[in-house]
Amino acid sequence: MILNVHNICMSFDGKDILSGGSFHIENNEKAAIVGINGAGKTTLLRIIIGELSPDEGEVTFSKDVTWGYLAQNQNITSENTIYEELAEVKRDVIDLEQNIRDAEEQMKHVSGQELENLMDRYTRMNDEFQRLSGYAWQSEVTGVAKGLGFLDEELSKKINTLSGGQKTRVALGKLLLQKPDLIILDEPTNHLDMTSIRWLENYLLNYKGAVLIVSHDRYFLDKIAGKIIEVENKKITSFTGNYSAYAVKKEQLRATEWNAYIKQQAEIKHQEEVIAKLKSFNREKSIKRAESREKMLDKIEVLDKPITIDDRMKISLKPSCESGNDVLDAEGLSKSFGNEHLFSGLNFSIKKGEHVAIIGDNGTGKTTLLKIINGIETLDEGTINFGVKVHIGYYDQEHHVLHDEKTLFEEISDAYPTLNNTEIRNTLAAFLFTGDDVFKRIGDLSGGEKGRVSLAKLMLSDANFLILDEPTNHLDITSKEILETAISGYEGTVLYVSHDRYFINRTATRILDLTHGQMVNYIGNYDYYMEHVDEQMNRLFGVNGNLSNATLSAGTYKYADSENANSIANDDNETLSGNHSSTSFTSNVSASTQQTGALDWKAQKEAQAKKRKLEAALKKCEDEIAKLEARDSEINELLADPSIGTDLAKLRKLSDEQAEIGEKLSKLYDEWAGLQE
Repeated sequence: MILNVHNICMSFDGKDILSGGSFHIENNEKAAIVGINGAGKTTLLRIIIGELSPDEGEVTFSKDVTWGYLAQNQNITSENTIYEELAEVKRDVIDLEQNIRDAEEQMKHVSGQELENLMDRYTRMNDEFQRLSGYAWQSEVTGVAKGLGFLDEELSKKINTLSGGQKTRVALGKLLLQKPDLIILDEPTNHLDMTSIRWLENYLLNYKGAVLIVSHDRYFLDKIAGKIIEVENKKITSFTGNYSAYAVKKEQLRATEWNAYIKQQAEIKHQEEVIAKLKSFNREKSIKRAESREKMLDKIEVLDKPITIDDRMKISLKPSCESGNDVLDAEGLSKSFGNEHLFSGLNFSIKKGEHVAIIGDNGTGKTTLLKIINGIETLDEGTINFGVKVHIGYYDQEHHVLHDEKTLFEEISDAYPTLNNTEIRNTLAAFLFTGDDVFKRIGDLSGGEKGRVSLAKLMLSDANFLILDEPTNHLDITSKEILETAISGYEGTVLYVSHDRYFINRTATRILDLTHGQMVNYIGNYDYYMEHVDEQMNRLFGVNGNLSNATLSAGTYKYADSENANSIANDDNETLSGNHSSTSFTSNVSASTQQTGALDWKAQKEAQAKKRKLEAALKKCEDEIAKLEARDSEINELLADPSIGTDLAKLRKLSDEQAEIGEKLSKLYDEWAGLQE
């Protein structure tokens, strides 16, 4: 064990933030801290690193343990270049290397005992240099810089000229190069593109040390974390497994807690009714019985009502006006800013009902493309045509649609005067604004809260074509789940730019990858994209990333889906979007290779048959889970109905049914996990 956090309590201005929580980190363990915005995650990190002192409890590091911390925002001031700043971490190795070179030079001019002493020192320095992997320090620095998204030509940029996001990446690079026993990261993926995030995942997975992360990136957490540390309602609780495993366990725990609470409340109500009845008899014997029951009731440890976070949308997501089947058709789009060329010859189309995600590295022009579609930016070349009855709703990262001087309630009521008080409150509640929250000023909200209000307005609009620019930025996990449910259930058309792979995986029906100034189309979600991206990049751009001859005549490659992924390369349905010119493939195969291929084909068929059988079983299991979860939600709504609360028989029946559902779901979750593996 390298870190022990014991019974931490913390309050600010009389308000409890953390009230007792413990966890520990083992050698080489990868753990993540999760919780809604404002739960106290960053406060907990600041207590761990010693920036804050807890009111109670203690933080203990093992002897000689080294650690490094990356805050969300960095303000590095330095005249160094990016490369020099990163290399400074290796100063001891650089100085040692220089001392070795100096010793080599000195040995040319000394003799006798002085030479022997110098050679002994030279040997010790070389041994230390090798122990520190001194010969690899330059490639290590360059590798980390490139991994975090810095291009070769950017390494000579001065630190003082960088943006806040670039400075944070430099700080992250320095921390990784220091290689402490424990790396502590607060939202490390905020300023990274997808390529850099994937690189960081692999780096941390293979890191010979422990990692503690605060992050809202669930895909990242699924890849990295083996332990989830939850901060909720001032309590700290540890769960074994990645984020998805935690989410399942948490749902089960909430259901168990709710069932226990409902049963206890029903029993308390029953006892109170019996006590009242006994007292109404007004006889000494019945009064004594009533008093006896009251004493028993007083001894009951009353359970707190479980905190329930409503992450399911309760508003209609069907556009008031349907568009035609053709929503958008883009041909030959080109855009540059001065000497900075973003893309050229882009061709793509969007059909009604599609949920399309645009992905790509930072600086490829994704947000610019959305602004062009929305009429905010102009095109250099090309045309964009919208279909009939297409009404655009645009969500930008700056939330220009909001008015800082208004309250949340006014923001919605002024924009949609036909909504009544209840409808406005229900809409805001669906985005986690309840009670007096609706009277907060927009100007006093956090970035994530403003994002939720913007999305609420957008979902209420007459738009049938939503264009979203990084909609999950600044949202906590619960808010992201709300948005995912909203987008997944939205019957209109959606086009969005996002780096959130978990969000893309749950909401996208198609992915457009803006890369090498071109658009590559994948018919599927993010997992599908990951399965096929390497194959596509090699075919379209070659091993060295150059555009292949097959694609020089068009801006976009249309990636046609196929039931058999292995046959995609020879599928004549794969055409170049815009020109629709077919691509053929030829190869010379020897007889032995053909025979091996036949055996491989047979093995593939058997594997595919087994996979289909497992997928069918998985589908059946998921359908049963969905059915039971739906009924469980119905029961929760019924239990919240005041008329049911007075019907004890009905209450007990529903409570028993819910308990039975909980047991069935527990078994189904285990079955589902086994099938997934």
